[in-house]
Amino acid sequence: MIARMTEAVFLAQSRSITDRSIEWPSWDQWQRVLLLQDYNTRVVVFGVAVLGCAAGIVGCFTLLRKRALMGDAISHATLPGIALAFIVAGMLGWNQKSLPLLLCGATITGLIGVGTILALRNLTRLKEDTALGIVLSVFFGAGIALLGVVQQMQSGHAAGLESFIFGKTASMGISDARLISFASLACLAAVSYTHLTLPTIVREGCGGGGGGGCEGG
Repeated sequence: MIARMTEAVFLAQSRSITDRSIEWPSWDQWQRVLLLQDYNTRVVVFGVAVLGCAAGIVGCFTLLRKRALMGDAISHATLPGIALAFIVAGMLGWNQKSLPLLLCGATITGLIGVGTILALRNLTRLKEDTALGIVLSVFFGAGIALLGVVQQMQSGHAAGLESFIFGKTASMGISDARLISFASLACLAAVSYTHLTLPTIVREGCGGGGGGGCEGG
């Protein structure tokens, strides 16, 4: 037993910090992950599960309404909002990597992107897929240009923004999980109201009017 322990310590010390070899996890490591023994694992699993449930439900409604590409356009439209929030926070002396602040910037530009898509579809002769392509490319290009500005700022750098944009669940904290939960519940409440309550009100109005004006809907 002592010989094995000595050999294990020797192998651990002999490995270089640049060694990127992959080892299969031991049974104890599997047990720690599957049984959620670590606090960080419980936080990450909770946040990912809540976000996955909310995104799945909202995604089903968007797919049924033939708005699947709208999610791609909105996700690309949030990039300039994140960069602008980072720049404004640096100018005002705030925390540049604050999650609520970055989410507010992403929400604002995402809503602007949706409004632009609707305006192009309703006020011009362009089709909806063309409007989606325009918003996706223009907003994403603006976001890339703003990220170049962020990299040249003396007060901060854009290294942390990559983890925010592409996701890094390993660094998720309890505050991030709570914020994700509140945002997911708000999205589910809005979707439930618009897709469940409003159609019921419309049907009751059509049935109670007696004029048959909703037969074509």
